Amino acid sequence: MGSTRAKRQIRSMLAVDFRRMFRTPFFYLVIGICFVMPILILVMTTMMDGTVSVNPQTGAETVIEGFDNVWQIIGSVSTAQTDAAAGMDMSITAMCNVNMLYFLIAVPVCVFVAGDFRSGYAKNLFTVRAGRTDYVVSKTIVCTLAAMLMLLAFFIGSVIGGKIAGLPFEMVGFGSLNLVFCLLCKLVLAAVFVPIYLIMSVCAKQRLWLSILLSMMTGMFLFMMIPMLSPLNATIAQFGLCLAGGVLLSVGLGLVSRAILRKRSIL
Repeated sequence: MGSTRAKRQIRSMLAVDFRRMFRTPFFYLVIGICFVMPILILVMTTMMDGTVSVNPQTGAETVIEGFDNVWQIIGSVSTAQTDAAAGMDMSITAMCNVNMLYFLIAVPVCVFVAGDFRSGYAKNLFTVRAGRTDYVVSKTIVCTLAAMLMLLAFFIGSVIGGKIAGLPFEMVGFGSLNLVFCLLCKLVLAAVFVPIYLIMSVCAKQRLWLSILLSMMTGMFLFMMIPMLSPLNATIAQFGLCLAGGVLLSVGLGLVSRAILRKRSIL
């Protein structure tokens, strides 16, 4: 009986959260940004490719290099040399790619949770019934799905942007199956970042600026690992590793979020 009631409660909360997330203009604004971003990046970098900029103070010349192919905005081919240099690469192609979205994911998560505390929804929920576990599970599932849709929007925008910019779609050092596993790795890595941002959000509660700041600072520690975990030549083994990490962190950090909600005041 208790199990049936618990399932009914989580289904009810999921339905509410899905409706609140996917019926708000803000979410579709974020999806639109994720879609347009790669188009602008690919078109602008292609136009600027080969442009020389001169430092007026030192006279040093810098040649701007654009993307060699469309898939470079999704990831890079993993080798021992590229993995070692990935953390030090500050070029446009290394910074302006899909990995930026793992920071942007923090925005809808923090806005969603902060809205619950500002509107009094969380207070009413936790006062009427002890729904902290249901709350964390529901938020994790809904926000992870939203993050995956953001990544998919970026991928679609990349294909369209590549067509507009006239960049080649050739696959050097990887194949179509590797690209599929790369995309799958990118998607399940959302389950690694969302629980982290959820913890920061429940700690900050209605203070949206603080939750976003904490999320960005924490996300930086894992940012350099993304290219190594989800390269263009990804395999099923790397997908399994990302999936396992996403599941374990979602469960483990979800328990931390629940503990924080139980210990701290909900006001």
